[in-house]
Parts: sequence; C-alpha cells; structure tokens
Amino acid sequence: GLESERDALKEAMTSEEFKHKAHDAEEIARLRGEVEVLKEKLANAELRSAAFGEKSAEDVGELERQLNLLKTERRKMFNVIQELRGNVRVFARIRPFLPNDGVDEGAVPAVEPRSEFALKIKGGESKEHKFSFDKVFAPSVSQEKVFEEVSEFVQSALDGYNVCLFSYGQTGWKREDAHDAGKRGRSDERNHTEAIQQVGNYKTNLEKDGWTYNMQVSFLEIYNETIKDLLREGDHGDKPKHEIKVDGNGRRYVTELVMRDMDPNNEEEVEAVMRQAAKHRSVASTDMNAVSSRSHSVFTLHLTASNAKLKQKLNLVDLAGSERIERSGATGQRQKEAVSINKSLSSLTTVFTAIGNKSGHVPFRDSKLTYLLQPSLSGDGKTLMMVNLSPTSESFGESLCSLRFAQAVNKCELGKPKKSIEDNDVGSSSSSSSSSSSSSNSMASSARGRRNTETRGSA
Repeated sequence: GLESERDALKEAMTSEEFKHKAHDAEEIARLRGEVEVLKEKLANAELRSAAFGEKSAEDVGELERQLNLLKTERRKMFNVIQELRGNVRVFARIRPFLPNDGVDEGAVPAVEPRSEFALKIKGGESKEHKFSFDKVFAPSVSQEKVFEEVSEFVQSALDGYNVCLFSYGQTGWKREDAHDAGKRGRSDERNHTEAIQQVGNYKTNLEKDGWTYNMQVSFLEIYNETIKDLLREGDHGDKPKHEIKVDGNGRRYVTELVMRDMDPNNEEEVEAVMRQAAKHRSVASTDMNAVSSRSHSVFTLHLTASNAKLKQKLNLVDLAGSERIERSGATGQRQKEAVSINKSLSSLTTVFTAIGNKSGHVPFRDSKLTYLLQPSLSGDGKTLMMVNLSPTSESFGESLCSLRFAQAVNKCELGKPKKSIEDNDVGSSSSSSSSSSSSSNSMASSARGRRNTETRGSA
C-alpha cells in the first residue's frame, strides 16, 4: 500500500544521500591527506634551512599559504555536507524507564524506535502514530554518542556560522538527572560543557597555527517574557532591566548583560559559570517534576579569532518543558508560569511553521525567545532541535505534542546560511571558491528537494 511505497521511496532517497555523503567524505579525506603532506614539506623546508644556515622564507611562505588554502577548502567541504543534510535538523531521543517512573518490570514503552530515523508512539487504546526525523536515539544510546552527532553543529559555529541548538521535551523528562546527578549532572549542562570542550580543542589547534582565539560567554533565562541574567552578581533586588536591541550593523544584543571571559580549556572556569547560572535559574516543584524549569535558558558562546574577521555565536537553548496544567497541578504563580511557557513554545511553533511555508512574514517578534534567536532561525544560521521523550504511558499526551512540534520544525529549510567569517588568505583562490560554492549550491538544492519529498510522519 501507500506505506510500503513510502518506505521504498525513503530507502531509495537514503541510498542516494549516502552516496553523496560517501563522496563528500572521500573528498574531505583527500584534503586532509594533502594538508598532512604540506605540513611535512613545511617541516622539511625549515630543517633544511637550519642545516645550511639559509633562509628560505619565500618557500616556507608559499607552503604556509597553500596549507591555509587547503584548510579553508576543508572547512567549506565540511559545511557543504551539513547543508546537504539540512540546515534545520531534528533529533529525537528516548530515555529509558527509571525507578521513579513506577512501572512494572517488562513494561512496554509508549515510545519505541523503529530505525535510526523513525519511531512510533502508542498510548492505551489510542491509535499508533509514526514519525520520522533526521536521527532517532534509542534508550540504550549513550550521551557521548549523542554528542558525536551534535558536535557537527558546534564545528559549524567554529567555522563562522550562527548556530542554535535546542533541547526540548515535556516537563519531567529530565527526572533521570536527579537520579544520576551525583555522577553526571544535568543533561543540558553536560551538553554545554561538551560544546565548550570542543571549542577548547579547536582553540588549541588554531594556536599551533599562530592564531589567537578568545571566547566570552553569556547566560540568560526568559522567565514570563522577562529576560534575567544568570551570571549577574548580587541578589534579585539590584538586577537591571534587559532589553533586546539591534546595533548599526544589524546584530542583536541584550542590554546590561554580563559577558564573562572564559578559557574553554580551564575546567574550573567552566564549572564556575555553570554553578553561577544554576544558582539563579528559576525552578519550582510541580506534580510532574520536583525541580521543574520555569523558564527558557540561552547559553551563548561569543567567539572571536585573529587571522579572520570572525563574528559568530553558538546558542545552546534549554527550553522549559511543555506541560498540561491539569496534570502538573500548577496553580497561582506556577500556573502563570506554565501559561507563559506554553505561549512562548506556541510562538516558536508558529515561527517554524511560517518558515516551513515560506511565508512572507515570520512573526519573530511574538516572543522574546524567537526575537533574540532570529539570526540563527533565519537564512543566517543553522538549527538543531533535540526533542526528548519519556517512555511512560502517562506521558503519552505530552510526548505526542512534543513530536508534533518537532515534526513542524523538521519541515523547515532556512535556505543557504551566510558565513560570518572572511579568511584573510583566500584572495588568490576566489575562482576555486566560486566554483566550489556553485557546486555545493547545486548539491544542497538537490538534497533539500529529496528531503522535502520524504514523508515526515503521520499524526
């Protein structure tokens, strides 16, 4: 029937996409090999110069120029692969049953993976729903394996693109963190520290090539449509008012926001930032979660480097969990918070839907969150949404809503992202870059076409 035809079509498209990925992987491997050969030639040239007391500055300079050109080309090829896979991607992650879920041994999970790219959900007597995403992580998949996939987006930010990584799911999904906090900490905090570690590794490699690489961080939350600085000093009584502004170059910023210098290789500095933010984060107890986040948090890495005109941001966004008030038991202030959370999530859905429909007007200003993140949610950026799912039957309603939201996001394409880095040494390769850009545009357009024809799920 239609489902078998759809599966056959998806298998054919997946096979074609794998061919492109294999070709791109071979090209990157070739470029890496050339880089290593040039490094060896450069080292040998320097050794010969020292042995004979001669200066071969011209030869060394030419090898360095070629080496930089190849590194630039390798970065371009890496991001071509990202564009082929989609500049908006959605991953779904299913957690395992936990002791405090209160389920019997051998209980059947409400959400189950069907493949690396598909899952199904069924609750009680309701019908089964099927969804397909860019990646589906089974309960057995480790945090390290998940971050291997996420790290590609971190690399794109380091290469000069605005990147936004969302973590989303119903409230109570992270109950595993309370159970396992002593050993691992919160999952969103682990993602933050792992991203910073990757930046640190990149910084170390750049310094070997003579670059100077610096990083600042900011950490804020949006609570009831009010921005709060999580890195502020002092108590709540002396905090300034924060507003989203646009400077003369069209770049967004938040007024009076603390920007803290950070060495990504200094674990103590990283931990200090996380502790400071956790101290101010708005949380409360509900019937669904003893430490429910009552706000959206945005952790931003502001990256600058010499040897390039680099202006970029990596936004790590922890969305407050969606919740049904009748189930969470929220009343009074907790109810007001829940209404605000759900309203802002609805605004985010509307934005992604408008982008997916290629609407002439995208309502970014409907919420502080979407207005702040507009550069990463428009043609200037790349976005990854990680939707986190509970396997319990009691969470069926929230899980289904989360999946439908993720499905709407998965239908979006941002177009070709604009790189905000200009390498100083690429002038002599303009014709090559133009040819590469034209080829990548064609390949990306073809991949986006295949992606848009895929059935993304039935609800």
